[in-house]
Amino acid sequence: MTVLDHTREGRGRPTIVFVHGFGCARDDWRQQVAHLRGRFETVAVDLGGHGTTPGTDAHEIIDTHGRDVAALLGELDIERAILVGHSMGCRIVMHAMSEQPARVAGIILVDGSRLGAAGSTAYLDRRKRVAEIGYRAFIEPMFAQMFRPEADRAVAQPIIDRALNMPAKLAGNLFPNIGKWDAERFDEIFAKARVPLLAIQTTYMTPAGERASMTKGQSSAYLDDVRRLVPGARIEIMENAGHFPQIEQPAEINAFIDDFMTKLKV
Repeated sequence: MTVLDHTREGRGRPTIVFVHGFGCARDDWRQQVAHLRGRFETVAVDLGGHGTTPGTDAHEIIDTHGRDVAALLGELDIERAILVGHSMGCRIVMHAMSEQPARVAGIILVDGSRLGAAGSTAYLDRRKRVAEIGYRAFIEPMFAQMFRPEADRAVAQPIIDRALNMPAKLAGNLFPNIGKWDAERFDEIFAKARVPLLAIQTTYMTPAGERASMTKGQSSAYLDDVRRLVPGARIEIMENAGHFPQIEQPAEINAFIDDFMTKLKV
């Protein structure tokens, strides 16, 4: 089991554990950690093969990352955690919750998605495409779409470059596995949620496969599935946002987390 490199700051319970997305790192949550550490203990992790945590072949699948986060809760003796995931990290915190339900008091999902309904084999096409054109050529246009045209390039480009510089074998196999997990594990894992869950959504995928900003009152197949599988889930839409609201619009994300923590009964 990989011991995840992590930063542990602040004091106060419950502990808020931050899990980044594909090709990202714990520093993505720095503005949330700075906002919260005066009131809560925070833990921000680097997943296997990301940031400063070494990766192995086992980190080419979502399940391993979920088990790593669950194991870290035990290793750090965190009795009650709020798990916060972004993008791919949404799957990982849900998987960790299923492994350590007694240690999880709440879940916050930031701009999650679903890359395949139950039984879908679309991930096989993604795997084939990565093999045909190479990891960098596959992932670069995808990450470019994660930012609005008016986004600050000084913010966006380092995030894109970081994803491009991931170990090609690990990342090239991990990304298609996101869709495999969605097709095979999403329904099962989400249905296990028995704690308050907040989904903060900023983008959705158009029928053409392009990422676009959400508008108030809008839904998506992913959000419909969250509502179906987690009765009582709270859904909040952020308009005029890209895929990295915790970086580009931190005050809004911080306000949602504050409100969730205020209403949480632990």
